[in-house]
Amino acid sequence: MRLFLRGFAGYEQARVGRVFNHRRPDRYPAAVLLAESADDVADGVRLAAERGWPVSVRSGGHSWAAWSVRDDALLIDLEGLNSLAYDEESGIAVAGPAVRGGRELAPFLAERGRAFPGGHCPTVGIGGFLLQGGQGWNSRSKGWACESVVAVDVVTASGERLRCDASQNSDLYWAARGAGPGFPAIVTAFHLQTYPAYPHLWHDTWSFSLDDGEALLSWMHELLPKLDRRVEPVIAATRLPGVPLDEGVAHPGTVLLLHTTAMVSSPEEADELLRVFDSCPVPKIGHVRGETSLAQEGDAQEEQSPEGHRYAVDCTWTDAPAERLAPPLLRLWRELDTTHSFSIWYGWAPTRPLPDMAFSVEGNVYIATYVVYEDPADDERYRTWVHERTAAIAADGGAGVYLGDTDFTGRQDRFLSDANYRRLEEIRAARDPDGRFVSYLAADPARLNVHG
Repeated sequence: MRLFLRGFAGYEQARVGRVFNHRRPDRYPAAVLLAESADDVADGVRLAAERGWPVSVRSGGHSWAAWSVRDDALLIDLEGLNSLAYDEESGIAVAGPAVRGGRELAPFLAERGRAFPGGHCPTVGIGGFLLQGGQGWNSRSKGWACESVVAVDVVTASGERLRCDASQNSDLYWAARGAGPGFPAIVTAFHLQTYPAYPHLWHDTWSFSLDDGEALLSWMHELLPKLDRRVEPVIAATRLPGVPLDEGVAHPGTVLLLHTTAMVSSPEEADELLRVFDSCPVPKIGHVRGETSLAQEGDAQEEQSPEGHRYAVDCTWTDAPAERLAPPLLRLWRELDTTHSFSIWYGWAPTRPLPDMAFSVEGNVYIATYVVYEDPADDERYRTWVHERTAAIAADGGAGVYLGDTDFTGRQDRFLSDANYRRLEEIRAARDPDGRFVSYLAADPARLNVHG
């Protein structure tokens, strides 16, 4: 365990060195504790109580708003809690919160013929990913990643270590699946139900002109409720140069990629699942279909979301039909103006009843926009733009947000159902009566979880 007090050597690196978004916050913890074990975490919580510090937590550093960097708090950084273990008899993997889903968990499980619905971005730590719900590979088929969490090991506000599952400390187990940074404890290990790995991952990628965006959205909204849940459909507005384009087609600046993936048992199964896209009535400007891998898909994601850049991000779930969604969404897509900035339409419908867990807000379609740039002078311009454009989309048919792609210092919305938010607040009051753990970072705490 190492402790860095504000004003001493090593503090600044400990404060923001692991924050992925280079739009670093102007917030300063009293100290940063680099934990190496669950005992270190417990000692840190007790130290914070002695000194009157609130406690914040960092697992992977990928929070766009840097939730963990809070004024005058003890920031407990869990980077050292990155162990992995697997039990062959039960199929349960035990992983530390700092384990990176794509770079570490996925290959560890693949070596054992197993898989887990991990996140699309390979360098994200599983701690924040799972606490916020976990939107990842095969989610339309396997559900939210947090649904496959069977237990968590935690440190409470009193420094006590507990196991939480459906039969013991079930209130914290319920909260750990969706509460995100409002979870009233610190997870030191996740117990994950794994699944037999599919032998093949296929992708089908079509390129379209932005001018045909309305027709593409209309067709996808019609197709989505009937689409096999094994197929993951995403429309991405991107400006990257390496998109598939037919011979002789000049890159138009912003391209719409219909990128679908399917985990399958054979190439024949992939062909059966993906041939539905061959009937797309919208004229294409490029197409490629074939076998891929999680590693290759992760590399593509990293190219789109590079390190060392500044990010302004927002999202919304929407149940709006295509004819109402298209105008504000296409306006946003047309205004993307940096090489790496992108925006996605992620098809989720039909929605289904969710298990009894904190996570409780979703919709037919997920819209998320990631503005990627380098000049600090552009911070406020891009933050204002992404929040205003997203709010315009959410105004008609918006259902709320996914915590993983939000920044409540810029725009707030509902992230839990009203009933689940009340239940979470009751759990927080019972488990952390002194408010030792910081709550959600928001411009207006009084309007947390307020929709519209």
